[in-house]
Amino acid sequence: MNQSFLYTALSLTAYSPPGLLNYVFFVLCLLLYVLTLCANVLLIALILSDPHLHKPMYTFLLHLALNGIVGSCAVCPKVMQSLLSRDPFMSYGGCLLQVLFVNVYTLCAYAILAVMAYDRYISICKPLQYHTIITPGRVRVLLAAAYLFPVGLTAVQVYLTSQLPLCRFAVNKMFCDNLVVVKLACFRRDLDNVYGLFIVCSLVLFPFVCVLLSYMQILSVSWRASKASQRKALSTCAPHLIIFINFSTIIFYSVLYNRRDSVSVLGNFLNSTLFALLPPLFHPLVYGLRTKEIQRSIQKLLLAAPPRPGPALPHLRVVPVDRSPHPASRRLGS
Repeated sequence: MNQSFLYTALSLTAYSPPGLLNYVFFVLCLLLYVLTLCANVLLIALILSDPHLHKPMYTFLLHLALNGIVGSCAVCPKVMQSLLSRDPFMSYGGCLLQVLFVNVYTLCAYAILAVMAYDRYISICKPLQYHTIITPGRVRVLLAAAYLFPVGLTAVQVYLTSQLPLCRFAVNKMFCDNLVVVKLACFRRDLDNVYGLFIVCSLVLFPFVCVLLSYMQILSVSWRASKASQRKALSTCAPHLIIFINFSTIIFYSVLYNRRDSVSVLGNFLNSTLFALLPPLFHPLVYGLRTKEIQRSIQKLLLAAPPRPGPALPHLRVVPVDRSPHPASRRLGS
């Protein structure tokens, strides 16, 4: 592809001219964006600073938080800039770069959630073998696979998409994804459709099935255990299961929504917010509210804060005390 073609301007027609509605959307997006960054940075800092959280489950959670920051940063700054712009546009190269980061955010999240489900399966179904199976080396291998496969396959997909000639230059969405760029092309190739289907099957459906199978085994083992063991298993798996259902629902909704050609400004904004901000904000909140170890870490952080200095006392002048005998007493003594 011609390098100069990367600087071709794409018009973002999903944005209305600057007005009250745009300013309201901007404030909401900015508020959620700041909350998302603060929540994930706090979670990462807690996991890194507290030795009690240096466990495989929290290591995976740390990488899920990092991935959430990548997803929100890939979408929100450009959305906020375009909301205040009178003529919003994006270069073709910038659009392809956003496609890369958006796909990496989505696919890596699914891969990390699948790895976390495997960790929970080993913890509950094979507790005596947990430390021999989930070793530090195995954790590194699982995380490497959760990053390398999505990044590598997505990079190939973006390269294939970049080879398509463009006949249209209007993007009716608030951010770019692969389907948006393909719709701008003069034609579609069977290779792109087959490769896209391969990515969906290998990095979405396969992790989805792995999570379902893991929880089927967990439910089967928990059903035969005592009530106390069932409650412990439920408390351990509930945050991950809530996050997985929430993320899958939002991604499924976004995929269906992005296939529509005629959409409203409000619908576009809600879809962008749900996709890029709600899961990264939801993940640390769920784990912070439902995980006792993270709650204890937060309490320790708050208790370790230095006390506030009290009000300054007025300066008192010290008057020396005369301890010599009184003259009258000296006379009596004499």
